[in-house]
Amino acid sequence: MSTQTGESLPVRSLLAPLIAIVVGLFMVILDTTAVNVAIPVLADDLHSKLSLIQWTITGYSLAQAVVIPMAGWFSDRFGAKQTFIVSIILFTAGSILCAFAGTAEQLIFFRVVQGLGGGMVVPIAFAMTYRISPPESVGRIMGMMGLPILLAPALGPVVSGYLVDYVSWTWIFLINIPVGIAGVVMSAMFLPNLPKKASAPLDYAGIALAPFAFGGLSYGLSEAGEGWSSAKTIAGLAVGAVAMILFAVVELRRQKEPLLELRVFRSIQFTRGILVQWVMQFAMFGLIFAIPYFMQRLMGMSAFEAGLWTLPQALASAVMMPFSGRLFDRIGARPLVIGGLILITAGAYLVSLIDPSDSPWLFLVPRALIGFGTGMSFIALNTHLIQTAPKELVGRVTSLTSAAQQVVGSFAIAGLTTLLVNRTDHYARKGEAVLPDAMSHAFHNAYQLIAILAAAGLLLAITLKRPAIEKADRPAVVADAGL
Repeated sequence: MSTQTGESLPVRSLLAPLIAIVVGLFMVILDTTAVNVAIPVLADDLHSKLSLIQWTITGYSLAQAVVIPMAGWFSDRFGAKQTFIVSIILFTAGSILCAFAGTAEQLIFFRVVQGLGGGMVVPIAFAMTYRISPPESVGRIMGMMGLPILLAPALGPVVSGYLVDYVSWTWIFLINIPVGIAGVVMSAMFLPNLPKKASAPLDYAGIALAPFAFGGLSYGLSEAGEGWSSAKTIAGLAVGAVAMILFAVVELRRQKEPLLELRVFRSIQFTRGILVQWVMQFAMFGLIFAIPYFMQRLMGMSAFEAGLWTLPQALASAVMMPFSGRLFDRIGARPLVIGGLILITAGAYLVSLIDPSDSPWLFLVPRALIGFGTGMSFIALNTHLIQTAPKELVGRVTSLTSAAQQVVGSFAIAGLTTLLVNRTDHYARKGEAVLPDAMSHAFHNAYQLIAILAAAGLLLAITLKRPAIEKADRPAVVADAGL
């Protein structure tokens, strides 16, 4: 199947290319959270502290954030289909390396390789889907494509937990090999050959500064667990802050194809929307990271048992996502985002009330609420951002939002790890036993913080307005991936 026009395809003919896209998309996003429930086992097997081993997650997210904005340049130069396939191949190769890592440092490095391989998959996948979808069905089809975005992070701990308990943690990565091969074959057979474009010079200054900006801030946040006044914390935050300022200056001054198009923030509605998106990303990744660790360390669950408790969230997302896509076409983003954040706030608050001695069944309702909330609002908010960006810059939105989501996810994990360490020390100094009392109270504080942030996002979501976009003016979001 191929097309050289880049025009929308009939809905029935979309099935094969959508399946090919979903296979690659699901595999890459699954690994975003697959390592979460394995963290205690990895720390033991590789003789590492939590503050170091959490970089297997943070490093993966930051690597994705760095290469996501380059999806457009590579797609313009080599073609979106070809870039998509090569990305899956590199991701699969990184998975093989991870399986044979012998130290925490090696695993972190190989996870970075994985992230570099898989980072461009998400923006290209959504850009291609948006381009080939009929305008009147874009909400419904994007809603379908959103399923792997929300299901994979929730199902990752289930698959990972089973492999960790009953096989070996190395199979978290080896299982990607057959899936990666299937993704490459299906993509080669079914993805459309959309036309290439002339590519602008690559933004080398942005590429050089981005890792120092995002990585420095994440490193500083994670090292703050040892103290905010420690040399490593100050150095990380200082390097990250200076690099971030320089990065912003470079990107704003670059006229052609900056790594991240920061001028979209001139739109007040876009800025409000992306702030809400960051809140949701922090909450989703924070909870997916923290809850399995709480269940294993404080409630005595196995990795598989902790992973199974992600299913209420996954199923709730699966149920809500298709309805959300259809509703978006009718009522716009604001009602869906407001409703979703109400559910997320309620879910996070209910989780903060659970003690280690309580029944794990108390997690059922709050995790279902979080799943319904994210499923209701995630795709609606992403599409809202595309529609509210300045028309002349709309083609660069997907790379910005995708990269920002990965950065915020890494900040959530690094920040929550620091919060847990600091608050555990705080309660221990007050005379509480580290396990379970001090650590339990620290987790409660983390969940309460997430609930407060979600409530703040809810207040901001109330100010969102539905943009007036005519069918003929459907934004060419695919320019983001060079389509």
